[in-house]
Amino acid sequence: MKTVTACTIGIGTYLAGLAVGYQVILRDRCLTWGSTKDEVERPMPGDDLITAPDVVATRSITIDADPTRIWPWLVQMGPGRGGAYTYDWIENLLGLNMHSADTVVPELQNLTVGDTFALGEKGPRMRVGVLEPGRALVFASADGHWVWAFGLYPSAEGTRLVSRNRITLPDSALPTRVFNRFIMEPGSWVMERKMLLGIKQRAERTLAEEAVTVSDAPAESAAGDHGTRAFGGISGTVSSAVVDAGPPTAPWIRE
Repeated sequence: MKTVTACTIGIGTYLAGLAVGYQVILRDRCLTWGSTKDEVERPMPGDDLITAPDVVATRSITIDADPTRIWPWLVQMGPGRGGAYTYDWIENLLGLNMHSADTVVPELQNLTVGDTFALGEKGPRMRVGVLEPGRALVFASADGHWVWAFGLYPSAEGTRLVSRNRITLPDSALPTRVFNRFIMEPGSWVMERKMLLGIKQRAERTLAEEAVTVSDAPAESAAGDHGTRAFGGISGTVSSAVVDAGPPTAPWIRE
């Protein structure tokens, strides 16, 4: 009996220590990962959709690309769409049907305000509340308890991608609040950190691939010049057509 009591006290003390440690040391870092003080305090589109949230998480990352290069990856996000660029296997354990795309999908670029999608069979239905191309994208749950906003802010290093979640927990019982505080909050940091890194990797990789394509152009031009000397005016006409065509257009940029 004494052994059981001692173990119970020990486990309780350990859990209490973890809770206090998270609350005092880690929680702020978890909720503001990658963000500056100004970014945490700066108003963002969608803030007005929940004016008194119980939880606010503002997480950010620097991407070495223009906002127009990042925007297509945001627009195509969602279950049954471009996924969330995070741990798909965890998302799908929850029945979210997430399959993160590694390319920009042109047919998923026509998002408009009012479009909706469901996060699984039991999850909330999300609606596009704000859409400012190249600047801001905001999703809001139909029940009014969750707003998820993305902002793109040009910087000296490229672009700052800021993700903000505003959440209310109306009439939640104490066990639910404890679960959200010590399980869901750290879990959301793990998933969102992976998402932000996933968007960064994809946007920067696409830009690098396009740079390689452009750098290869002189070699192709030299080959065309050689062909001109060998075959006269025929290849000269071909070289002229290539120059007139201009650089390749990214698939998400519309004329």
